[in-house]
Amino acid sequence: MGRYVLVVQSNAVADTDAAFNDWYDNVHLGEVLELAGFVAAERFQVEGDPVAGSSQHRYLALYELETDDPQGAMAALGAAAQGGMNISDTLDMSNVSAVLYSSLGERVTA
Repeated sequence: MGRYVLVVQSNAVADTDAAFNDWYDNVHLGEVLELAGFVAAERFQVEGDPVAGSSQHRYLALYELETDDPQGAMAALGAAAQGGMNISDTLDMSNVSAVLYSSLGERVTA
């Protein structure tokens, strides 16, 4: 079975960060993890001031997938986002970035 990471960078609509984070943590992550292949998720936010030339996104979500059909899992996510999944109007859709990466080897830990 293949291992993948979906990297999603996003922003909240201006002045909606609290509602955005509540929706993302308490609604969205759970809905994504109900989809076949998605096995874990974790969120991050920019710490301090962004480094010059870095991403303009404040929030990062990492979704771990274990599947033999990564494109099918992504298609299911896209279909759910188009209908059935609760997408908050606090999500700034104008600049969401989502990239799927495949694993090159085993996870290394200290």
